Amino acid sequence: MQFNLASRDRKYQAPPRIARLAKTLLAIGGLTLCVGLLAAPRQTWGNVLVLSHYLLGLALGGLFLIALQYVTGAGWGVALRRLPEALADLLPVGGVGVLAVLLLYPALYSWTVSAADGHLAADGFKQLWLSRPFFLLRAIVYLASWLLFARAMVRLSVRQDGDGSIRHTFTSRRLSAALLVVFAATCWLASVDWIMSLEPEWASTVFGVYQFSGIFLSGLAAITVLAVCLERQGALAGIISPDHLHDLGKLLFSFSSFWMYIWFSQYMLIWYVNNPEETTYFIRRSHGGWQALFYLNLSLNWIIPFLALLPRSAKQSPRVLLVVALTILAGRWVDLHLMILPPLAARPLTGLGLLELGLAAGALGACLSIVPRALAKRSLLPFNDPFLVESLPHHPAATRTAIVFSGIEPRPAG
Repeated sequence: MQFNLASRDRKYQAPPRIARLAKTLLAIGGLTLCVGLLAAPRQTWGNVLVLSHYLLGLALGGLFLIALQYVTGAGWGVALRRLPEALADLLPVGGVGVLAVLLLYPALYSWTVSAADGHLAADGFKQLWLSRPFFLLRAIVYLASWLLFARAMVRLSVRQDGDGSIRHTFTSRRLSAALLVVFAATCWLASVDWIMSLEPEWASTVFGVYQFSGIFLSGLAAITVLAVCLERQGALAGIISPDHLHDLGKLLFSFSSFWMYIWFSQYMLIWYVNNPEETTYFIRRSHGGWQALFYLNLSLNWIIPFLALLPRSAKQSPRVLLVVALTILAGRWVDLHLMILPPLAARPLTGLGLLELGLAAGALGACLSIVPRALAKRSLLPFNDPFLVESLPHHPAATRTAIVFSGIEPRPAG
């Protein structure tokens, strides 16, 4: 199938069964949340924090990929840009979830009690950094900056669909450079504030990088799932090529290994130095009922993707990529579960029960409700982007059409 002028009006319409499934899952999640808040509030709020971080990670991972492609001048992903833009619509939901935890159940963070008792007085900087007003102010700044950048990036992309001006590309490139700088600082600090401070006695200088690796890997996995599913449904038929799949497969393979590298760097240094205040973190997560998740985390996020994506053919197989991407998305949930819940658990259990599954179903329902709606707002292709020609290299009709739209000749290969 070749790209043609009709693609200017290419819109996505989700199958009715997706909407029905989303409503069902949201109902399950809402009911589980109500019951959990009454029966086990601490565990419930801990899981709300897990799932809020999960949704934020999907949105930020997609936003980071858009910015990275603008800054590097990469053209191969232009045809897929609407997918990470749709993921960005998950930002408000994840942000509301995080703020709900910080405002409504601050006791999830032990330092809110110890600070009131004066236990943090010995460390002046920690006492200042973990003061509640400053803590909440930083959270608002992080979320506001992400939302503003996301809105500006998507708005520029949509405006270019309307007027075809290349000025929007240059503006987006400058905005993306600023976003990468802001994201580097805010992602690191938010990871320290919202996750690492759950155990205020423990600290890791690589924790922000570790969190980024999980965010970007999960964002890539979500984009891969969307690309394969939309191609199968016909919405992106003739647009998604083996080259696109291969590029996504290479990114999944490489950043899965990057995630493992950062995980091992953190683990190895703590194990080697063997300071009691540092080893507690991994001892807590590898004993007392958490062992299964500890090793499952490594399997889902690295071992399975690494082995599955080693062959070149696997990186071009929609079926293999879909399975691997779903595996990584499950691994991200397990990873966040291990980062957040062990210090909150009253008993040494994994906590993967009906409560966790029910709330996870609600988060999945939110994704199935928000992302298809975001995809349906605009054309599935940024047809006036001058780099679209590079994103469809094997479609002669697409090349001619893109040249007409953009007025820019394709750059020579190599």
